[in-house]
Amino acid sequence: MSGKIEDIILRHSGRGMDTLRGYLAPDYAKQAAQEILSWKRGTVLLTTGFYVAGYAETDGPVGTLVLAKALDALGFAPVIATDAYCRGFFEPEGIPVVYMEITDDAKKQEQQADEILDGKKPVGMISVERCGINTRQDFENMRGISIKEHTARTDLLFLKAPERHIPTIGVGDGGNEIGMGNLQEIIRDKLSLVPCAVPCDHLVIASVSNWGAYGITAWLARLTGTPVFPAYEAVNDFIEKTVGIGSVDGVTHERVPHVDGFSQDVEREIVEALQEAVAEN
Repeated sequence: MSGKIEDIILRHSGRGMDTLRGYLAPDYAKQAAQEILSWKRGTVLLTTGFYVAGYAETDGPVGTLVLAKALDALGFAPVIATDAYCRGFFEPEGIPVVYMEITDDAKKQEQQADEILDGKKPVGMISVERCGINTRQDFENMRGISIKEHTARTDLLFLKAPERHIPTIGVGDGGNEIGMGNLQEIIRDKLSLVPCAVPCDHLVIASVSNWGAYGITAWLARLTGTPVFPAYEAVNDFIEKTVGIGSVDGVTHERVPHVDGFSQDVEREIVEALQEAVAEN
């Protein structure tokens, strides 16, 4: 079984994640799930929301929700830290949200991050498709365009984590997301991209970041025997809801319930394959 879930979440790879796989453990998603299960039960901070063409893209929020609901079922208290582009996505699902202000005031950025960490005292943190500061001190999309003025500094939560001994997990699919700092030299040299400089303790890569979050959740279900993996219908319904509120496909920029240019049929394929992998336990 080892590696099968990781194989599923790397299907249809088109951004070089299959290249990065050789620099991670074969069961990297399993290791992330094991890390989560080692945490003392308490608050887990999750961050998501990647700015695209005036909206948060569809990749990230649903994976974050799936993980948050799994965490809740396993005795944790999930809290999502994001910015205004994800406003209204998670509250109807019963997940608390902290909104960080988008500001270029460095002192205020630091203060916001410290207040969240001091107030929530997280036992762990997880980022799913969230842009972090890169090696040229900017926040850039896959086209190399700066989105700094549209991105709250949730990455500071992760940069401050080591000094507070907070374990971290990052999920990404391109190289510019929080956590990809672990492989920044490889991303620069092998993928010819400007990489995110923010590291994490456990990096999970996938063809689509949502699928990486699903992969962690599938392993949580397998390792605990708890039915925390969702049905495809629940996943698709949430994507449709976010599009209705205001979300776009990160590749096509269309307000449709697709993710990274992949149709709903591909999303179903991945979710159902992971369901089968969980059922093999």
